[in-house]
Amino acid sequence: MKSIPALFRYLLSTRLTLSLLTCLLSAVLIQPAMANPIATDEVSVAPLMNGETIPDIQLTDSKGKSVSLKALSTEKPTVFFFYRGGWCPFCNNQLGQLKEIEPKLIELGYQLVGISPDSPEKLAAAAGERKLDYLLLSDANMEAAKAFGLAFFTSEKTTQTYLSRMKLENPLFKTPEGDERLVLPVPAVYITDTQGLIHFQYVNPNFRVRPAPKLILTAAELARQQG
Repeated sequence: MKSIPALFRYLLSTRLTLSLLTCLLSAVLIQPAMANPIATDEVSVAPLMNGETIPDIQLTDSKGKSVSLKALSTEKPTVFFFYRGGWCPFCNNQLGQLKEIEPKLIELGYQLVGISPDSPEKLAAAAGERKLDYLLLSDANMEAAKAFGLAFFTSEKTTQTYLSRMKLENPLFKTPEGDERLVLPVPAVYITDTQGLIHFQYVNPNFRVRPAPKLILTAAELARQQG
């Protein structure tokens, strides 16, 4: 294919009319981006930012019931958090930290919602084992993670390690090169109002680092003041 400057010179040499030349150049320059909704790695994700609105995605709760994120967010301000799964020790620690601050979040008028690739059955087991009262949703097909810009392909080594050691049953996804890889969400926290508008987001490619509970509470308080 000709480069843009070479193509421009070629079109001029054919003495095309200005209007036709403009149309042809527009067709070349203004092409829709064929972006892969799953990032190549955890540092290449493009998450939703403050001021954007959360997508209307249907997920499944621990009882197998379909839940709309958009409808859920209209009920009351929401703290959404994405985690890798109940097999992850850092995620389990976060689940416990959020349980501790949930009463305060409720006082502020919030609901707490966790989203992970875990199946509804695993969510139910985790909630029972840890005595969690907040809502957990299954994103097994990574639709929410992709829509929030958090989904990424793990490396071949990581995929094999997690599948063998953690006995994960997560579905595998094909990379653009045709390799089958495990896809995970970058851990994240989003605070939204009843319009689904994002007031705060914390996204960290380092899965070992999660936001401090105090940071989440402070952000929630400030978001309520803005609302």
